[in-house]
Amino acid sequence: MALIITREDVERLLPMRDAIAAVARGFQLVSEGKVVMPARLATPVGDGVHLSMPCYVPGEALTVKVVTLLPGQPIRATVLLHDIATGEVLAIIDGESFTAIRTGAASGVATQHLARADAKVLTLFGAGTQAATQLEAVCAVRKVNQVFVVSLENAGPFCDRMSRKFAIDVAPAGDVKDAVEAADIICTATNSPTPVFRGEWLRPGTHINAIGAFTPATRELDTETIRRSKVLVDSRAASGIEAGDILIPRSQGVDVNVTEIGEVIMGKYNGRKSEDEITVFKSVGIAVQDALTAKLVFESKADRRGTGPQKN
Repeated sequence: MALIITREDVERLLPMRDAIAAVARGFQLVSEGKVVMPARLATPVGDGVHLSMPCYVPGEALTVKVVTLLPGQPIRATVLLHDIATGEVLAIIDGESFTAIRTGAASGVATQHLARADAKVLTLFGAGTQAATQLEAVCAVRKVNQVFVVSLENAGPFCDRMSRKFAIDVAPAGDVKDAVEAADIICTATNSPTPVFRGEWLRPGTHINAIGAFTPATRELDTETIRRSKVLVDSRAASGIEAGDILIPRSQGVDVNVTEIGEVIMGKYNGRKSEDEITVFKSVGIAVQDALTAKLVFESKADRRGTGPQKN
């Protein structure tokens, strides 16, 4: 009988630091060519879309996540974890909070490897579930003491909750330009189809995590930001077909070379080369993040039930 793992289970059993470690390992395995991960399948559903994200990590995990994005509806997501020997479904995992945590973890990995060691000021675009886990992940790897939140709605209540949770100053941004210019780290976690700030506002040495846009026609970062930055991605293959933040500047004649964050983790390439370098981590979200974090959650839940971890 498959374990049913709820949102509450996920939030209890998947600490951010553990998720960051699992996602970092997944990114490295992708860059080493050790993961079977077909491109995300998007099925149009009227004006919405149904996404399917399968992944096989040999000897470790076999998963598929399905996500439904329909107009006027909240995001629905479910992860299935299979036994790699029998194909049996071991766990059915609520995917909404799970996705937010593993997406935050990706930015935690990138921030750990790319942001300046002395980074203390975070400017966060967005005030939803994804924004909360972006903040949590950045705070897990850098000593942030000031957060500015740029959001058209919910900024006040969001800032109050995050200030209490992390015991740091989290405040609505009075001016977007000022918030960008003040930032050591910027996270964009919005559903905006167009850039949310101007690249000319960026200070030397800023690191940016861009996680909101995942289609060729949408982007949160403008062409000037990409032109000025060293660009890293979760997957070269996925970003080459889905990341409008990269594809649109390329269509405008900008030569955008990308490095996989997994290649930095494995020591193949350097991350930040100087204190003044601007770095961008563009994530479209890849299925290995789901596979290895799902395995963590399942094993923790199974251990607590006395049924033991997945057998390979």
